[in-house]
Amino acid sequence: MTWVENLVLSIIEGITEYLPVSSTGHLMMAGEILKLDASKIDTYIITVQFGAILAVIAAYPKRFFAFKDYTFHLKLFAGFIPAAVLGLMFDDSLETLLQTPAIVGFTLILIGIFLLFMEKLLPGGVKNIDQITYKDAFKIGLVQSFSMVPGVSRSAASIAGALGCKLSRVAATEFSFFLAVPTLTAAGFYKLLKNWDKLSASQLQDIGLGNVFSFITALIAIRFFISLVKTKGFVWFGYYRIVAGLAFLLYLYS
Repeated sequence: MTWVENLVLSIIEGITEYLPVSSTGHLMMAGEILKLDASKIDTYIITVQFGAILAVIAAYPKRFFAFKDYTFHLKLFAGFIPAAVLGLMFDDSLETLLQTPAIVGFTLILIGIFLLFMEKLLPGGVKNIDQITYKDAFKIGLVQSFSMVPGVSRSAASIAGALGCKLSRVAATEFSFFLAVPTLTAAGFYKLLKNWDKLSASQLQDIGLGNVFSFITALIAIRFFISLVKTKGFVWFGYYRIVAGLAFLLYLYS
């Protein structure tokens, strides 16, 4: 991977990680267009998320470093459990999906259509972050697990789950950010340790540099997304997903 390819992929990761458009799907599409070997960048795709994780912590330090009350952290752990269990159960199948770009086009379109109607189907409520119960957190984490399929979007799935638990739009979006921290950290470390012996020094350098760029762009994207959710909602992301999915399928099969 050249430094330009790394820059492109890491910026895509940072911009898309917290938007309901699927960062993994976009990285797979970019890898296909750039003619990168999917089997050689699948570890990069997962581990470049570390930078985006740090961006959330930097954007909301009071949430993560308020240690007088561990309730918030325990709720995040409750939301993380489904992804941890299902991720280990279906690890081999998920690796195969990461090397199957076509699935991204179809899932982008399918979830895009869902986003067009999500706020009518799941209007949400008035709960804020502090009113989330452990049961709510577990349910949101369970819905988030559908995002293991490339193109679904962890953000879209967890926001849908949060709206279903009657969180407000902003609270649902922010909890989606927070739930990313344990989920993506575990996924990234697991992938890194599993493939450590296969990674060259240059690949590790790519991952390190990519995380720097993904941190910077994710920090910007988080602020942008919250502002957009307050004013526009999620519909426009649905339209974008449908167009992007159709364009990618045309690219693959033309």
